[in-house]
Amino acid sequence: MSEGKTWSGGCQCGAVRFRISGELGKASICHCRMCQKAFGAFYAPLVGVRENSELTWMRGEPQRFQSSNVVARGFCGKCGTPLTYEAPDGVAIAIGAFDVPEEVVPVIQYGVEGKLAYTDHMAELPARRTEEDEETLSFLASIVSHQHPDHDTETWPPAQSGDNDNG
Repeated sequence: MSEGKTWSGGCQCGAVRFRISGELGKASICHCRMCQKAFGAFYAPLVGVRENSELTWMRGEPQRFQSSNVVARGFCGKCGTPLTYEAPDGVAIAIGAFDVPEEVVPVIQYGVEGKLAYTDHMAELPARRTEEDEETLSFLASIVSHQHPDHDTETWPPAQSGDNDNG
């Protein structure tokens, strides 16, 4: 991951935003049961923040749950988005919380003893785009997103103008 680059991201509601200046560590996926529960998912995709990089909380800061005697897990206290894994050897950030998560590519899997066997076959499942689900089109058309956009904003939430992308 490139040195000197700036990375940004945050939670779903926008109450917590971060910026990382510098190089990221090794991106990984952890399959252990503790990570599954922390993310409410099949696994936890995380990337370390290198010691020589700077993590700054630009808006708000995560609340933390001490999930073990050595690890705290940061999350947004308003929307619940998982954000950090904090251990004595450093901080890792949830890859899905980055504004451009596709740039943070996992290179290793940990905790494979807890891996759910069917995750090896996810790509084999039938797939379709959201708009191809004709039974839910009217429901989907009625949705007004309150999710923070995938970039920094000066303020959030936006004024009541109906514009969800203030900034």
